[in-house]
Amino acid sequence: MMSASVALAQGDVISEDATVIDAGKQLFDANCKTCHRIHEKNVGPALQDVYNRAPSVEWIREFVRNPTRVIQSGDQYANDLFNEYNIMMTAFPLEDEQIMSILAYVQDETKKGPAEVAVADTGTEAATQDAGPSGFMNAIMVGIVILLLLVLGILFLIMRVLKRYLQQQSEDLGEEDKELLGQTFSLSGTLTSKPVVFLTIFIITALVVKGVITGLFSIGVQMNYAPTQPIAYSHKLHAGQYQIDCNYCHTGVRKSRNANIPSANICMNCHSSILPDSPEIKKIKAAVDNDTPIEWIRIHNMPDLAYFSHAQHVEVGGVECQTCHGQIQEMDVVKQENLLTMGWCVDCHRKTEVNGKDNAYYDQLIEYHKGNGNEKMTVEDIGGLECAKCHY
Repeated sequence: MMSASVALAQGDVISEDATVIDAGKQLFDANCKTCHRIHEKNVGPALQDVYNRAPSVEWIREFVRNPTRVIQSGDQYANDLFNEYNIMMTAFPLEDEQIMSILAYVQDETKKGPAEVAVADTGTEAATQDAGPSGFMNAIMVGIVILLLLVLGILFLIMRVLKRYLQQQSEDLGEEDKELLGQTFSLSGTLTSKPVVFLTIFIITALVVKGVITGLFSIGVQMNYAPTQPIAYSHKLHAGQYQIDCNYCHTGVRKSRNANIPSANICMNCHSSILPDSPEIKKIKAAVDNDTPIEWIRIHNMPDLAYFSHAQHVEVGGVECQTCHGQIQEMDVVKQENLLTMGWCVDCHRKTEVNGKDNAYYDQLIEYHKGNGNEKMTVEDIGGLECAKCHY
């Protein structure tokens, strides 16, 4: 049985209580994860065993609250870190209890060791919907063509049988009938015959109608839209390689309708020290110095008649960014991955199970729902398909 805490040489105690560790993880994710990992270097050093590597836990507390002052004081350990990583850490006004809970989480992860890398199984069903009803229309067109070919084949067989029969009864036929029966196949005559002309006109008309309907249904749909932005920004580098939390830049995603475009100042929090001479970073710095906004081109855009709240989906529903935006952490150039049409949203509401974790209201509702013999409660079951939910 492990003890509830571990005492360090300098007298500070790091808790091993699960509640404290959980609180530390939340603080770490909110404040530290952008630049630090536990078992590997990122923007800053790996934090495993930091409570033993640093001069003291009290030094860690002082450095977290005011790293600039510690470095300027001539502290050797702090200056060595600054010279190695060439970046000034942001100051965090955290209480002693909060810093100790972060250290409790770091200690717990240090003991666990690095996680084994497993091949990810997404388990998600790939979206194969077209921008309109073209799949349905294609099925109809193919079905009609097959039906017409079958009819023509049957008619051809009937004609062969009738011709053979009439040839056997040629003695009873008149001269005109014999002349008609003796006619040979003519390609030009067949192509200009009324049935073939009708069939050709019908197919051409059907293709034109299909194209018009598909075009009408694709109006406003920007699937795979990937415009060139004024500044080359890679989500693959930031969100993928460095695992920067989406919430660090898109600050409104959990508390407002819009995720909001990050301000240039957020970029410069890191890039005032990281690659400051890069041509793209100079564009951001110029925008800050001249107090002019960066004219980013919007990619994901809902129509004005539809209401969508990021807070409702991300914070309450627990929906991951990738559900709507695709594998954003793998994109050098962001594109609209999904349709984002009404049908696409309705289909999601029909399939998505309600997230009732830590929500007493939903807990009771889910129990009532299961009590009526239902396996799971989807968004549809709580009014997710009502018109006024999205259309005011």
